[in-house]
Amino acid sequence: MVNQQRLSDEFMRQASIDSPSFKEADIAKYLEKRFKELGADICFDNAGEKIGSSSGNLMARLPGTRAGEPLLLSAHMDTVTPAENVQPVLTDGLFTSAGDTVLGGDDKSGIVEIIEAIEVLQEQKIPYGPLEIVISVCEEQGLLGAKNFDCSQLKAKQGVVLDTSGVDIVINRAPAANRFNIDIFGHEAHAGVCPEQGLSAIQIASRAIAKMTLGRIDAETTANIGTIHGGLAVNIVPKQVTLRGEVRSHDLNKLRQQTERIIGAVEEEVEKATITVNGETKRATMALELKEDFSPMGVAEDAPILKIIHAAGAALGRPQKIQSAGGGSDANVFNGHGIETVIIASGMDKIHTINEQIAVADMVKASELLVEIIRRA
Repeated sequence: MVNQQRLSDEFMRQASIDSPSFKEADIAKYLEKRFKELGADICFDNAGEKIGSSSGNLMARLPGTRAGEPLLLSAHMDTVTPAENVQPVLTDGLFTSAGDTVLGGDDKSGIVEIIEAIEVLQEQKIPYGPLEIVISVCEEQGLLGAKNFDCSQLKAKQGVVLDTSGVDIVINRAPAANRFNIDIFGHEAHAGVCPEQGLSAIQIASRAIAKMTLGRIDAETTANIGTIHGGLAVNIVPKQVTLRGEVRSHDLNKLRQQTERIIGAVEEEVEKATITVNGETKRATMALELKEDFSPMGVAEDAPILKIIHAAGAALGRPQKIQSAGGGSDANVFNGHGIETVIIASGMDKIHTINEQIAVADMVKASELLVEIIRRA
């Protein structure tokens, strides 16, 4: 039922529109027109104004052709960088970029598949219930668009987000995450003339990091120090350094405990860092900014939405693999607002690199599955 040429042309158009995070206005304008062509009522929220994006989140509503509870469909319109002057190339059924940018299949493949599924439903006159479609901005910047979306305007109690690699994969669990910025303050001094009068913030940070357990903590938990910034010059004992990192876990107690261990390691080294200069004791200090990045996502394997997806896969002769993920998505946010939402694969591959690719055949499979999900919802 899926029109492969139409789907391929749609992806080519969308991938050719640059839409890095915070600069989604052009793709938003295109999507407004495209969803209106499908008969949807369109509106944009004010999330863009709150987060500094050139567009807000797009919401589209389709009444469907039969009564029923609405189903939420979602994807995001922003991409990671490099994403300027994207040139999608189609060779033997495989989309890639020209090689200098990402392709943008993350997550334009999901948007394209939503559009194609609606096209099929309408032209084949397949009965379907009401649809609520949210295409978010700045997902790649910590789910900023979804976090600033007013979910109270949604009537849907269940939904799917198209935003993971592969085909016939369904994500029902994803971790919660904490993000932190830690500023460590020492005391500057000339590194060659009087280094003993300085208190190196970088050295304090190094000692703290050496005490941390990072990477894979256990099957449910990860931790990372992602960036370190500090120092002014090679001949100055550095006064300040900033550590930025995250902790993720499917278990909220483990999330809290691992976060506390990292912060505690810094606190301990800061507390020990003192020097005495001319009878005056100088001490290191620190400042902490800690925030919940996103809440956990956990949908029971016997949940109604997963029963629908299993039935859809069975109708196509393609069993769906249910699994956990290590990353967050807009589905975390929707679940946090009581909308039972899972993530389905859109076919994208090698994402967040200039080697990103997606096969047209895999987008066809994702679109076919979505048609079957919608008709059963």
